[in-house]
Amino acid sequence: MKTYDTLVVAMNDLKRKGYTYDFNLHSDSIECPPLKLRLAPEEFHVDEVHRFEGQTNPDDNSILFAITSSSGIKGLLVDAYGVYSESLSTTMIQKLNLDRNTDY
Repeated sequence: MKTYDTLVVAMNDLKRKGYTYDFNLHSDSIECPPLKLRLAPEEFHVDEVHRFEGQTNPDDNSILFAITSSSGIKGLLVDAYGVYSESLSTTMIQKLNLDRNTDY
């Protein structure tokens, strides 16, 4: 997996690789508003995970997920390091760990 220096560089490169949609995180699913699509954990695969640390401010820490749905829709999910917060279901926490065993 490629290493990126910044979140913007990673997002631009992954978009060129077909991860063109933006996903929003919910407690038990992810959502792509433009497609009016909501995916349960069993309906998507985490292809890559990239973490970025702010140079001067810990609040700038973020995590980028490259995701493919079971129907082939590719997109990105960006969140703070706090992605594993109490508001997420156990299933979502487990799913957002890099899963290399599922092929779509």
